[in-house]
Amino acid sequence: MSIIWTIIIGFVAGIIAKFLHPGSNEPSGFILTTLLGIAGAFVATYLGQAMGFYRADEGAGLIGAVLGAIIVLIIWGMFARRPDTPVGPRRWI
Repeated sequence: MSIIWTIIIGFVAGIIAKFLHPGSNEPSGFILTTLLGIAGAFVATYLGQAMGFYRADEGAGLIGAVLGAIIVLIIWGMFARRPDTPVGPRRWI
């Protein structure tokens, strides 16, 4: 039941994060949104434990997962290629 609950929280966190941080090159679809939220929960748990907010046996809640998913979206935006960006060198002919 814990895995199903993590997937549900991840999906909700991914939707909220995509709503709060819109962008043209962000991941879309049910599976990518869920993976975004789950990755955000892992990022929030890791950072929260490193900063002393959570104990070693605690995980991040919904708010932490949303903040982690926003961090993942920002990193995604830095590395993802923009759809309207030309690839390769420009030729002036």
